[in-house]
Amino acid sequence: MVWTSSSQPLNEIEQLRRQFSIPVFNNRDFVITAFGANGDGITKNTEAFRKAIEACAASGGGRVVVPAGKFLTGPIYLKSNVNLHLQKHAAIVFSDDTSDYPIVFTRWEGMECMNYSPQLYAYGEQNIAVTGEGTLYGNASTKNWWSWSGKPEYGWQEGMPRQQPGRDALHAMMHNHTDPRQRVFGDGHYLRPNMLQPYLCKNVLISGVTMLNAPMWFINPVLCENVIVEKVNIRSHGINTDGCNPEACTNVLIRNCYFDTGDDCIAIKSGRDEDGRRIGRPAENYLIEDCEMKDGHGGVVIGSEVAGGVRNIYALNCTMSSPGLDRVLRIKTNSSRGGIIENVFLKNIKVGTYKKAAIYCNMFYENPGPFMPTIRNIWVEDLEVSDGGEYGVYVHAYAASPVQHLKMVNCHFNGVKTVLKIDHVKDLQLQQVTINGNPVTMPESLPVNAQ
Repeated sequence: MVWTSSSQPLNEIEQLRRQFSIPVFNNRDFVITAFGANGDGITKNTEAFRKAIEACAASGGGRVVVPAGKFLTGPIYLKSNVNLHLQKHAAIVFSDDTSDYPIVFTRWEGMECMNYSPQLYAYGEQNIAVTGEGTLYGNASTKNWWSWSGKPEYGWQEGMPRQQPGRDALHAMMHNHTDPRQRVFGDGHYLRPNMLQPYLCKNVLISGVTMLNAPMWFINPVLCENVIVEKVNIRSHGINTDGCNPEACTNVLIRNCYFDTGDDCIAIKSGRDEDGRRIGRPAENYLIEDCEMKDGHGGVVIGSEVAGGVRNIYALNCTMSSPGLDRVLRIKTNSSRGGIIENVFLKNIKVGTYKKAAIYCNMFYENPGPFMPTIRNIWVEDLEVSDGGEYGVYVHAYAASPVQHLKMVNCHFNGVKTVLKIDHVKDLQLQQVTINGNPVTMPESLPVNAQ
């Protein structure tokens, strides 16, 4: 299917809205201090959180309430029908002691394995939430977690532990089709946990909270259905601290959120290489609206772990601006991933400044392989850039698999150094597009090697 009018994706968006439902919880509170929690910032409250959540779930569900205070804890496991609610001035501070982190079944950079539990984790649960005006503090810095990246600018020094050998081992196990539950990591491997990962869950709500300094990705729902992320404030400039990475999920709504990150603000994924193809679940039906993006490698990003495919992605009414924002729409994949990325619609995106490219499609991200990727049916309408970066539109694709049906309507770029840098594209359409005040016409303005 190729859109011929913006009314088609707009109608699809309205149909998608009707499929979202906010989880409802019993009107019953379980305050963690009644289970022995102490908000002094020193006492470890892992057991108090566990007891409160278990009592809440056993009673049929409700809210587990975190009052004002600073509550240090190990990882928290969320159970069905439980809303973890942080009141104003409440802070959950996650321990940086790896002995507090049990080994669980998880995904790490799109690969299944047994590794440290995410700081907030749920597996196979339904009707779960994290809400309120409080703060989740990942407790990562150049003194812990981030240094495992092996990057000196994030605290690593020669002789210190780093993640690369463990990452390489996990890649090898995936390529060899090792049973994921036999891919055991944790201590000695230095693969950092994500902050919040609901896995195979249904009806997930994350609303209102501030999230700071995650060890790695902040919000990473995996293989979930009906996920709503709203009014969340995410800030961190640590390495790989992506804001929201919904992975191989169905029906995801991200609205009214703020992202200021050390990596991609929102990155849509569906699994890496063999694992993504084996599971075969696409990321589909995602609606992003009324969000603000500041620093990050990209504002709305698809990839790079997209072996399961991505389809039906809509972004509306977002604002982006920062000298530290690399790209507005970023699509990154390669021929070791393969997969089909299709039906991506952006409308009414207001951009102040960015660094590299407004529209960016790259099929050569990381190592190549025998699985040719596909990118098709991309529609960008009403994109306004007041002070652009290096490129307006950048496409780096295979001659055998050009980006197909890329259409831009009523888009205006100012301050751009290079209008178009495109190698292989099929059916590029530009309607009412200007760059630096000059109309961009077809076909004279296209590079000679564009198809």
